Amino acid sequence: MNRQPVLEGERLLLRPLAAEDWAALFSVASDREIWARHPSHNRWQEPVFRAFFDEGLASGGALAIIDKASGAIIGSSRFGEPHETLPGAVEIGWSFLARAFWGKGYNAEFKRLMLAHALEHYERVVFQVGAGNVISRRAMANIGAVLLPITGPTYERCGVMVPHVLFEINREGFRSGPLSRAGSASA
Repeated sequence: MNRQPVLEGERLLLRPLAAEDWAALFSVASDREIWARHPSHNRWQEPVFRAFFDEGLASGGALAIIDKASGAIIGSSRFGEPHETLPGAVEIGWSFLARAFWGKGYNAEFKRLMLAHALEHYERVVFQVGAGNVISRRAMANIGAVLLPITGPTYERCGVMVPHVLFEINREGFRSGPLSRAGSASA
């Protein structure tokens, strides 16, 4: 699977993240409120976001999310490597959007584009979410992701060990769920 495709939707264009995107993406990410309930609540700080950005570039799966109407970068997301412990799965994550685009269906649109691409190559897509990250858990439910009964990994975030849960969307769930090409979600 090409982990850095160009994907185009009605309002969004996803394209490979480039080093030249730093200033525009940090301008979005420097909003403290984006990260306020996130386990990495300090990601708005330049050195912390710089590490996240550089990791994304090095991953070979990072995408810039572009608002087609303005041409502005409004966030980013990533395709991970094939999942280590869940056969036939690839991860989508590391996603964030400018707050002006919250609650208007932009999250659902970029996830729909990424899921359609990934599910051409994999049976299922997994998402890791901090167990206490209520906003991301709600967003997962809104797009039809199912909470898996297995525990996810635990990571250090801002000096605290944070357990994660795993959500999944498989091909059948995508075809019949709220993000199907015929359906829509307003996450």
